[in-house]
Amino acid sequence: MADIQSIKNRFGIIGNSPTLNYALQVAVQVSNTDLTVLIVGESGVGKEAFSHIIHSLSSRKHNPFIAINCGAIPEGTIDSELFGHEKGSFTSAAESRKGYFETVNSGTIFLDEIGEMPLGTQARLLRVLESGEFIRVGSSKVQKTDVRVIAATNKDLLGLVQQGRFREDLYYRLNTVPIRVPSLKERKEDIVVLFRKFAVDFAERYKTSPVQLDEGARQRLTNHPWPGNVRELKNMAEQISVLAADKSVTVNELSKFLPDASSGNRLPVLAHNNGGTHEFNNEREILYKLFFDMKRDVTELKKLFMEVLQNPSAAMQNPSFLAEVKDLHPTENNAPVLVGNSSAQPVIMQNNIHEHEEVEESLNIMDKEKELIIKALKKHRGKRKDAALDLGISERTLYRKLKEYDIDQ
Repeated sequence: MADIQSIKNRFGIIGNSPTLNYALQVAVQVSNTDLTVLIVGESGVGKEAFSHIIHSLSSRKHNPFIAINCGAIPEGTIDSELFGHEKGSFTSAAESRKGYFETVNSGTIFLDEIGEMPLGTQARLLRVLESGEFIRVGSSKVQKTDVRVIAATNKDLLGLVQQGRFREDLYYRLNTVPIRVPSLKERKEDIVVLFRKFAVDFAERYKTSPVQLDEGARQRLTNHPWPGNVRELKNMAEQISVLAADKSVTVNELSKFLPDASSGNRLPVLAHNNGGTHEFNNEREILYKLFFDMKRDVTELKKLFMEVLQNPSAAMQNPSFLAEVKDLHPTENNAPVLVGNSSAQPVIMQNNIHEHEEVEESLNIMDKEKELIIKALKKHRGKRKDAALDLGISERTLYRKLKEYDIDQ
C-alpha cells in the first residue's frame, strides 16, 4: 500500500476508497508489461490519468506518449490521422504524412472514447494489435510498428457489440486487462477531501484564502450525485473559490452553486442490471430534452381544457385561467375565447374555434433526430462544423448521421 500512496503523491491522485486503490493497484501491476489495457468509467473520473500512470511506470517511459480522442476526429480523416496517408490518396493530400502509429513507434498510444471509432478503422486497429502491421491510406506497402495501446471508454462496449456498432473481436482484444475507474458516487468518502484539495489549489492561484465548508455543506456535498464526477467537482470548487461571499460556506451558500438533485430538468440515465448507470449519447440528449418539454406543454394544455369541461363556471371566474386562455388562443380583437354572463353558463364562441381532430404525434427518435440535423444545417447554411457544434455532437458523428439518414446537404 506504501507503493500505491507514492503513486498517488506522484500523479496527484486524491482519495483512499478501496475501489480507487484497487484500480491503481491493477494499473501498477500491468504497467511493466506490453498488454493492451481497457480503462472504463464514467465521464470525468480521470481515465486519462491512469494511462499516464501506466506509461510512466513502463519500460517505454522514455519513448513517446500521445493521447487521442477518437470522438473528436472526423470519420473521413481518422484513418489518415492514425495510420498516415500517401500523396494524392485523397483530394487534400498534397504530400505524404506519417500517422500516429508510425510517429509513436516504440511508445504508447492512448485512444480515448474508443467506442466512437468507425467500424472500418476498428478493423485496421485490430490488425495493429494482432500483428503490429498497418498500411497507410492510399498505399499497398505493409509497415510494422511497436506501439502499446491503452484504450478508454465511458460506454458499454459489449452493448455496442450486440448492436453491431463495435467489433466483437476488437472488444476482446482490447479487454485483455480491464481497469474500472470508480465514479464519485461510489467513493463518497473522498468527495470532501477532493474539494479541500481543489479549494487550496485555487486559493493559491487566485491569491486568496481557501474556502471552508460547515458540517451541513459537507453533507450536501457528499450527497450530491455528481454526474460529471471529479471534473464537475473541480469546476464547482473553482466557482465557489471565486464567487463565494464568505470564505466559510454554509449549506445555503453551497446550494447556489449546486443544481437541485431532485430537479426534473435532469436527463434520464439507463440503468444496468448490475446497478450501474450509463449516460445517454450526446447526440440524443437534445432530443430527450425536446421530448420532455413538449410532453410537459401538452400535459398542461390538456389539464387546462379538462378544467373547462368539468367545471366551466369555476374556470370562467378564475382570472388566471382567462389569462392563460388568452395567451394560448388570442382572437383578432385580443378577447378571450370563452365568454359568459351571470345568468347563464359560459359558452364557447364557435366562430373562434377551429374544428380539429386529435392526431397522435410521432415520437420516433430517429425522425426527430433527422429533423433537428436538417434544421441545424439550414440554420448554418450547410456549414457542418457549426451545425455539429450547435447540436452538441462531434463533427465526425454528424458526418455519420448524414450518411445514416441519407441527408443530402
